[in-house]
Amino acid sequence: MRRSRQLRIVPGNHVTLLKNGGEFFPALIGAINASTVEIRLETYIFRDDVAGINIAEALKRAAQRGVKVQLLIDGVGSYKTPQAFFDAMQQVGIAVLVFRPERKFFNIKKSRLRRVHRKIALIDGKVGFVGGINLIDDMTECLSEFPRYDYAVQLEGPILADIYLEMVRLWRMVSWWKFGRNSASIPLPNFPKHVPTAILREAKVGNTNAFFAVRDNFRHRRDIENAYLVAIRNARHDIVITSPYFLPGRHFRHALISATRRGAKVTLLLQGRADHPMLQQATRALYTQLLGAGIRIFEYHRSMLHGKVAVVDDEWSTVGSSNLEPFSLFLNREANVVVIDETFASALRASVVEEIRLNATKLDPMDWQNRGWLDRTASWIAYGFARWVMGWLGFAKRWD
Repeated sequence: MRRSRQLRIVPGNHVTLLKNGGEFFPALIGAINASTVEIRLETYIFRDDVAGINIAEALKRAAQRGVKVQLLIDGVGSYKTPQAFFDAMQQVGIAVLVFRPERKFFNIKKSRLRRVHRKIALIDGKVGFVGGINLIDDMTECLSEFPRYDYAVQLEGPILADIYLEMVRLWRMVSWWKFGRNSASIPLPNFPKHVPTAILREAKVGNTNAFFAVRDNFRHRRDIENAYLVAIRNARHDIVITSPYFLPGRHFRHALISATRRGAKVTLLLQGRADHPMLQQATRALYTQLLGAGIRIFEYHRSMLHGKVAVVDDEWSTVGSSNLEPFSLFLNREANVVVIDETFASALRASVVEEIRLNATKLDPMDWQNRGWLDRTASWIAYGFARWVMGWLGFAKRWD
């Protein structure tokens, strides 16, 4: 397997777990309201619902008091949001860029599938947020009367330097795509001038070790996947993974199976209420192999599962935007934070285990093996279609 760069573990951070928009949105708005210098925000979905409007208003207030605000949205993820919503932000001085704008309702170009799926915010270089939570209300399109289930983290400390540089890099790239030679006219502050190096690289605010992992189509193609694989292959006793869209390749599946053979307990919490039924059926084609190897699988039915988190051995954990399926692992721009800290891992694991206890259904291996032929056929047709799509995109060998 092709190796990625060595990820840099950064000590001296403070990391706070945020569950659902109920905890994330107030924390984000509070940081925006306290901002004095600049705000950088990236999101896949920015919707004009209750939560989105509250965040947009906070951004406008910041811009009106002189804070520099840069917003990067995805052209597909935010396609349903009226342009007037973003025009109102630009009118008060907020810089808005769209990653690969979607101009056609039906577009089968492969490039259309490469999206900015990561969710990051950085305020004054002092407070950052990374996770799976879009700027959309928990109740919007959540497939249930209960809120969407998701996670993010609030970050303080030297790890923000890596996040800042990555956000600046992507902003410059998208600016160049959009404006070409005129991109030089877009006000882009130099790193040391607007966010002092001392704040980002030297100020330690806690005792937590962490690193920022991204997936792109250049130098970091497999960083997030490899971070998972290293942790799984070194697991001694326990692996808990939550992923709404789960269709990993052969290497990943074999790593999980090998962990069970070493005596580690592997638990998967996957989506029960499907917003993409075809992908869910393809995922279920893997259940027989995984259940047969002793992996425990739970499906979440209370509401829409959207969190992408994992805990290994009560020490290693990750929270981010990356699903464990081909689009996240091979196409999209994604961002995860990996935390090496027993206290944080214990809190995240306890949160996931409580959701499993209250709101998930455990799959019985024998019942699953004996399910009806119609369900089995639907799963394998969906899985075959997924393999065809991977071949069409040109990375079937990397996935298989």
